[in-house]
Amino acid sequence: MPKINPDTLDLTEQVIRTNKVQKTHKGGRTLSWNVLSAVGDKSGHVGVGLGKARAIPDAIRKSIEDAKKNMIEVPLVNGTIPHEVELSLGASIVMLKPAAPGNGVVAGGAMRPILELAGITDVLAKSHGSGNAINTARATMEALKSLKRAEQVSRIRGKRIEEMVPWMLKLEAVEEAAVEVETEQSAETAGAPTE
Repeated sequence: MPKINPDTLDLTEQVIRTNKVQKTHKGGRTLSWNVLSAVGDKSGHVGVGLGKARAIPDAIRKSIEDAKKNMIEVPLVNGTIPHEVELSLGASIVMLKPAAPGNGVVAGGAMRPILELAGITDVLAKSHGSGNAINTARATMEALKSLKRAEQVSRIRGKRIEEMVPWMLKLEAVEEAAVEVETEQSAETAGAPTE
């Protein structure tokens, strides 16, 4: 998969979670922060990164730089994902299902900002197992990486798309028929004499 240049995209940044960490030394405690953030252009590109520093602004800057380095392209089909996927990473299990237009992003925790920044407008998502935001975010990214379009799968299998998804042909035929009816009706109304 080719690397995505973040400078060519109009990216939106969002902090998912901040976490305060204290390390105890002989002389006392050392306070530091880690920040999980996501970046995306809301049209199929998204990345997640983790940054650690003594101050929050530095940790946020580092996490956003890391997210830009780890960007992926997500295949979108009419604002949703092409197929259902379930993936486990560590103790986190994430499940993503395509949804009908108008459903919105039904997801929680660290999954919602990632899916929204990817440009997915309709999806059903559920995270099982660990509620850790970092592991859930990584599992979500792996699940999005594993998505494939019908064209890619047909090329890999050496089959035509019509053989793999016959219902797609029926759907396209219904849409074409609806467009033809609309054009006929508009031509009739345009050609009808006015009284």
